[in-house]
Amino acid sequence: MLDRVSEIETRALREIAAAASLEALERLRVALLGRKGELTALLRSLGELPAGERPAAGQRVNEVRARFEQAIASRRAELAGTARQARLSEQALDVTLPGRLHRIGTRHPITQVLDEIKAIFVGMGFEVVEGPEVELYHYNFEALNYPEEHPAMDEQDSFYVTDEILLRTQTSPVQVRVMEQRQPPLRIIAPGRTYRREAVSVRLSHTFHQLEGYEVAQGITFADLKGTLAMFVREFFGPDTQLRFRPDFFPFTEPSADLSITCGLCRGAGCAVCKQSGWLEIAGCGLIHENVLRTCGYDPEQVSGWAFGFGVDRIAMWRFGIDDIRLFWDNDMRFLRQF
Repeated sequence: MLDRVSEIETRALREIAAAASLEALERLRVALLGRKGELTALLRSLGELPAGERPAAGQRVNEVRARFEQAIASRRAELAGTARQARLSEQALDVTLPGRLHRIGTRHPITQVLDEIKAIFVGMGFEVVEGPEVELYHYNFEALNYPEEHPAMDEQDSFYVTDEILLRTQTSPVQVRVMEQRQPPLRIIAPGRTYRREAVSVRLSHTFHQLEGYEVAQGITFADLKGTLAMFVREFFGPDTQLRFRPDFFPFTEPSADLSITCGLCRGAGCAVCKQSGWLEIAGCGLIHENVLRTCGYDPEQVSGWAFGFGVDRIAMWRFGIDDIRLFWDNDMRFLRQF
């Protein structure tokens, strides 16, 4: 028995010292000290020895077991340290490498243009007011003097949620909401996102931005409207920019006009964005219709007003020289990083 223990001890200590991995060491531990291990089997066979030999044999086996456990623990620590060092070497950071700079985001080009427009009108004494994008039929059409047969109210042109609720097609409803709650004089701009069922093209999108502006007070005339818009155009587009007013029709203004400026992309020569005309339409405008004033509780004999609505996306196209409105919505980082 004692010779067998010495033989196992010599061989096992050599194998423990030579174990190349934690997995190999664990297999060796189980083979020696597990329930079916060699040393465990010797302990179970002590009962077969003569009574006088059992104490010495049992003591010797326990001593060897303790040596095995100590040797295994020591080798496990060595292997773990080696593995950790290997991982650290693989993950080592070369502090001499140049750092990676975090990419800083910028404002979307439409947001930049919208902020600049708002700043100009605020400088002229206008107040910024916002309204809901999901709007009531009453505010989007009815209160703005739209006749029942007007094509803009057809489902082909508007996104309806129910018969009485839709995604607003313009920012003009904000005008009615404010005038219902306040008394003149008013100088308001209402920026926001709007929605229409449009076939997406170079110039059109189903989702776009508008900026509604209006003034209501005593003695307001069309000349006040032209003067305000001329001041804005020269401030935003430059002092040499030409303006053109042409008669138009809008249910909520009378008389009505569209405002165009010389196309900044082609400098008046004609391109796809300006439909080869050399002019870029940026706004509809006019004197607020008497019916709208009455709907809001105003007396047209006492007060008058004017209103306009800008297409912010088209102005952004002019500002940055962009010839396709779809680029604003493609989320192409190559495009957005330019701003």
